[in-house]
Amino acid sequence: MSDKQDRAVELKQRTGDAHYNCCQAVACVFSDETGVDEATLKKLGAGFGLGMGCMEATCGALCGAEMVYGLMKYQGKPIRQDAAELHKKFTAMCGASICKEIKGVGNGGKVLCSCDDCVRNAVKLLEDAI
Repeated sequence: MSDKQDRAVELKQRTGDAHYNCCQAVACVFSDETGVDEATLKKLGAGFGLGMGCMEATCGALCGAEMVYGLMKYQGKPIRQDAAELHKKFTAMCGASICKEIKGVGNGGKVLCSCDDCVRNAVKLLEDAI
C-alpha cells in the first residue's frame, strides 16, 4: 500500500466534523498533484458520499478518482475512453461500481468490497494512471 492509500483511508475513518466521505478522501490526497487546495477538493466531493446520495449511484471513491483524473489529464479534448477504463478497472477490483451493490444492499447482504478498500483501490488506480 502507498502513503496516499493509507492517508485516504485515514481521512475516511475520521469522525465528527473532521470526517471525509469516500469521494473527498480520494480527491484530497491528490491536492498537490492537481494544484487544487484540499479545502476546495473537500467541498467539490461533499455531494458524493454514499454513492452520490443514498447509495443509489456510482461509488463516491470512483467519483473522486474520476474527478482527479479529469483535473490532471483533461487538455481540451474528451477523456471518455480513459474514464471508461478507470471505471472498468475499479469495477473489476471492487465487484461493482454502484454503492448499494458494493455494500450488499439488495443482493442478500453480500458485501463485495469495504469502503476502506474502495478508497484504497481508487487511489491505487489513480496512482497507476498518472
